[in-house]
Amino acid sequence: MGIATDLILLVVTAFFSGLLMQRLGQPLILGYILTGIAFGPYTGGFALTSVHEIELLAEIGVALLLFALGLEFSLKDLKPVKKIALIGTPIQIILTIGMGYGIGQLMGWDAKSSLWLGALVSLSSTMVLLKTLMNQGWLGTLSSKVMVGMLIVQDLAVVPLIVLLPMLNDPSLGWISLEIAILKTVVFLAGMILFGTRLLPLIMRYIAHLGSRELFLLAITAIGLGVGYLTYLVGLSFAFGAFVAGMVLSESDYGHQALSDIIPVRDLFGLLFFASVGMLLNPGFLLDHWKQVLMLVLIVSLGKGIIFALLARIFKYGNVVPLAVGLGLFQVGEFSFVLAQVGVSTNSISHEVYSLVLTTAIITMFLTPIISGQTAHLYALSKRWFQHEPLDTINYPKSGLRNHV
Repeated sequence: MGIATDLILLVVTAFFSGLLMQRLGQPLILGYILTGIAFGPYTGGFALTSVHEIELLAEIGVALLLFALGLEFSLKDLKPVKKIALIGTPIQIILTIGMGYGIGQLMGWDAKSSLWLGALVSLSSTMVLLKTLMNQGWLGTLSSKVMVGMLIVQDLAVVPLIVLLPMLNDPSLGWISLEIAILKTVVFLAGMILFGTRLLPLIMRYIAHLGSRELFLLAITAIGLGVGYLTYLVGLSFAFGAFVAGMVLSESDYGHQALSDIIPVRDLFGLLFFASVGMLLNPGFLLDHWKQVLMLVLIVSLGKGIIFALLARIFKYGNVVPLAVGLGLFQVGEFSFVLAQVGVSTNSISHEVYSLVLTTAIITMFLTPIISGQTAHLYALSKRWFQHEPLDTINYPKSGLRNHV
C-alpha cells in the first residue's frame, strides 16, 4: 500500500507515544518526534518507504501551524506586558543569536552555520511552556503573562527569520536580494490587506450562510494553503503566506470559528511534521557527539535562562518573576524545527547542525517541567539567603496578583 501503510503506522504509533508522553507529563510532540526516530532510516529497524512523500505532507503541517498561529495572534494578549514583549523579546533574540554565533565559532563552524545556530536556539517552546504552566497551575500569574507575551513575539519572529536566513546562501547579492524580498513582502502584505478588508468578508459571509461546516472548513483551509502557495510562487516562504492569511482571517467575524475548526487538521498534519523531524535524527550521532550535545545543552540552557531573567529584571519585574521566566523559557522550541527544516531544504545548514539542534531541543524540552517546577523552591531558598525585596505592585496588572507564584 506504500504511503498509506506508512501513514497508518505513523498515526497508530504516534497515538501510543502520545499516551506515554501524557502519562509522563510531557508534551505530545515529543512522542511524535520519537515515533519519527523509530521509523527513520538510522535506527536499523523498520524504516518507512515513503519518507519523501511524508516530508511533502509535513510541509502542509508547517503551513497549518503558522496559519493557526496567525489566527491566534491578538495584540490584546500583549497589552499587560507589552513593553517586555515588544522590546525585550527582540533584544533577547539578538543576544541569543550572538551567544549561538559564539558557540558555533568555538566549535570551528563557519560564520553562516554559526548564525543559523544562534537563530535556531533563540526560540523557546510555546507548546512545552503552556503544558508546563497548566500542569503546575500557574496560568494567570504575572510570570505566565510575561512568558506567554514574549513567546508570542518569538513565534512572530519565525516568519522574518524564515525569509531572511536563507539569503545567507548567496551573500554576493547582498542588499539587493534583501531589498527585493522586502519589496515583494510589502506588495504581498498590501494585497492581503486589500483582500482581507474587501473580498474576504464577502466570501466568508457567503460560506457561513450556506450552513455547511464542511464547506466552512474547506474554505478556511483553502485560504490558508492557497495564499501560502501564492507566496511560494512569487518567491517568498509558503509558511509566511499561510501565517499572513491567518492574521487577516483572524480580524474577520469568523476568526474564532476558523481557529476552532482548523485545530484538528493542524494537529494531524503537525503530527506528520514532527514525525518527519524525528526521521532526520540519527541516534548514532548523539552517541558519537555526546560531548558537543552536552556542552550545547548546558550553555544554551544557562545562557538563555540568564538572558531572560536579566531582561525581566531590567524591565522592572521583581520578586519571583525573573526566576520564573528564566527557568521557564530556557528550552529550544518547536518552531526551531520549522526553521531547521528550512535550513536543511535550502542547503543552508548541514545535517550535523540540524542533528545537534534537534537533540538539544528534545533534551531541553524534557528538562523544562522538571527545572521550571523548582521555581517556588529556589525562590524560597533565595529569600533565606538574601534580604527579601519589597513588593513593588506598579508593574503588576490587577488580574495578575491573584494566585501569583
